[in-house]
Amino acid sequence: MVVRPFKSFTVAAFSVFILLFSLPALAQEKDGHAETHESADKKGFNASEVIFGHVLNGHEFHFFNISIPLPVIVYSPGKGVSAFMSSKFHHGEDSYKGYFMLTDHSIKKMGLDPQKFSPEDIIAVDANGNYDASVKVYDLSLTRNVVQMLLATILFIWIMLRIAKRYRSGVGVKSAPKGSQSLMEPVITFVRDEVAKPNLGHKYEKYLPFLLSLFFFILINNLFGLIPGAANVTGNIAFTGILGVISFVVILASSNKHYWGHIFNPPGVPIGVKLILVPVEFLSVFIKPFALIIRLFANMVAGHIIIICLVSLIFIFSELATAAGWGATPLAVGFTIFIYFIEVLVAFIQAFIFAMLTAVFIGQAFEGSHDDVDHHTDPAIV
Repeated sequence: MVVRPFKSFTVAAFSVFILLFSLPALAQEKDGHAETHESADKKGFNASEVIFGHVLNGHEFHFFNISIPLPVIVYSPGKGVSAFMSSKFHHGEDSYKGYFMLTDHSIKKMGLDPQKFSPEDIIAVDANGNYDASVKVYDLSLTRNVVQMLLATILFIWIMLRIAKRYRSGVGVKSAPKGSQSLMEPVITFVRDEVAKPNLGHKYEKYLPFLLSLFFFILINNLFGLIPGAANVTGNIAFTGILGVISFVVILASSNKHYWGHIFNPPGVPIGVKLILVPVEFLSVFIKPFALIIRLFANMVAGHIIIICLVSLIFIFSELATAAGWGATPLAVGFTIFIYFIEVLVAFIQAFIFAMLTAVFIGQAFEGSHDDVDHHTDPAIV
């Protein structure tokens, strides 16, 4: 019984250990490229660049000092479509085919507005390497968020098709579930019994595929984001925004006249109160999906920032004194491992909360209808 927790702890500690050594290697790699710039640009460890470099989107993966470039696909009205690997930019130092990928240094060097431009943005440049504002660039690249989301989708579909194939062959029906079936079946049963049935009543079967897809898709992307060097997809507001919009559409499609009647004409409420209550109820229709978007985004991005901040303390103290860096290492690693385990738990909790609240909002959308009343009569009463 003690072996399994020890193995989990060892894996987490090893992951954090590798992450610790990958960060200075990345910093050295950046410093190597920065040697071509002015000496004023040479600086020590920049925690904000490391933090936002992990949290924000990008055109390459970094695994243990290994850079994996991703395809860049850009379109401009005058040049058409151009496709090439992000390595052609040489970490934002060179232009290619009239395009340039911005970095913190190049934004300052070109005098661009940091409110309009950010690192990893691709812009058009002229023959002298200056920003060409006359060329509109549409970035359709396969960034690391997109690639990781596709990988998570493929993994999710493969797992579900594999399990479905086993059920069709009789495994799990005529016999006990095996392998991945025994892992997934309790989770599916939990979502059905604790999320769908209590909130959707006898209509739960209609919405169960949607809720399960939502739950597992968020969960897989949450867990992928915990891999060192991977992208934090669920910590991207665009990702959570699309999920919120999908839930919003399903909620509206599930609504009926009784739902809208309670919003625009609340029964049993004085007219004076209705003037205040109706706008509030109407705004709540849009606030509900917005709450889903912000909750998932904030929780997932906060955990990643905390972990990287704790790791960054080692390098920050090392710049003050070598002894201070070594002294901060055990404390930072200990807290990092602790927060990492918390993040694994949060990955499951946030997927559950998103599916649960979506089910609650859908149930509220068709509540009040006479068709939803349980007309079943207890035989004992008859």
